[in-house]
Amino acid sequence: MAYLLLGLSLGLPAGISPGPLLTLVVATSLRDGLRQGLLVAAAPFLSDLPIILLSIFVLNQLPTWTLSAIAIVGASYVTYLGWETIRSARYARLASEASTLQVEGDRRSLQRGALTNLLSPHPYLFWAMVGAPALLAALDRGPLAALAFLVGFYGGLVGSKAAIAALVHSQAHWLTAAWYRRILILLGILLIGLGLLLAWEAVLQVAGNR
Repeated sequence: MAYLLLGLSLGLPAGISPGPLLTLVVATSLRDGLRQGLLVAAAPFLSDLPIILLSIFVLNQLPTWTLSAIAIVGASYVTYLGWETIRSARYARLASEASTLQVEGDRRSLQRGALTNLLSPHPYLFWAMVGAPALLAALDRGPLAALAFLVGFYGGLVGSKAAIAALVHSQAHWLTAAWYRRILILLGILLIGLGLLLAWEAVLQVAGNR
């Protein structure tokens, strides 16, 4: 029970903290509907396993520039997503006006969310500094404790993002098409800003390691 609560207490703040994945959840929920927003919210289920393994077994053994390299690649991808969101806003329609969602769209949403999460340095930092030590401590108590920690963490992380996606989608019917496109443009600008911030943090990290 203690590790379940610990995981939940770590997952909830991570889920609602502003960042590239949460912004993508909001933009996708508005642009493509609740189903696609939930798939983006669920992306950590697909992408976190290699991050956890890398953090536990490899990250501390790698040179310091590795995380900076990940951050630069991630910043480039987040910036691209922002540009794509702004570009698509010109012809965007509300989800209620759009055609029925297809499996290909589901796959694309899940892949975008997973790639955004995989290329962001924040999950690596969390698992290297907080998550991995907590998970290893739970494993010392037994596999059930480790499982409880993971259930609590991902319940909080994915559950909070899914709740935000549902909230955004439930209010989308109040939007006119014009305001909907303006919001997409603002979200695209926010993604670009987050990408530039990630790149700046990577540059500062490289400069600090010299």
